[in-house]
Amino acid sequence: MSDNSETLILVVDDDYDTRTVVKTILAGSGYRIEEAQDGQEALDKLETITPNLIVLDVMMPGLSGYDVMERLKAKEETKSIPVIMLTAKSEPQDLITGYKDYSVDYYIPKPFTTRQLLAGINLILGES
Repeated sequence: MSDNSETLILVVDDDYDTRTVVKTILAGSGYRIEEAQDGQEALDKLETITPNLIVLDVMMPGLSGYDVMERLKAKEETKSIPVIMLTAKSEPQDLITGYKDYSVDYYIPKPFTTRQLLAGINLILGES
C-alpha cells in the first residue's frame, strides 16, 4: 500500500453524513482531509490550502458544485487542482455537462461504494 499521508483531499458536501462517510474512507486509506460544508466555505479554504484533489458535491445550497468549478478554473492558483464530482446527478447529460462545460476530472454517482471512491481517487492521482 502506498503512503498517502502527504496527499491532502478537500471534501465538499452539504450533507454531514456523506462528508463523514467520505472522510472515514479516505482517512482509513491514510489521506489527510479538509472538509467544507458548502461551496463558499470550500473557496474560502482554498485561500489558505492547496489540496491534491477536491471531492465535490454538485447540488448544494448557495454555490453549486458547478459554480465552484467555474471559480476554480478561473483562478491560476486553483485551475489545475483535479476535481471528482460526487453526485446524485448521474444521467448521461449531467455527466456530459460536467466533463464538457466544467472540466470535471471524474464522476462518482451517489450512492457509491468504498471501492468506487478509492478507485476514482487512484485513477485521478495516478496511484496504484
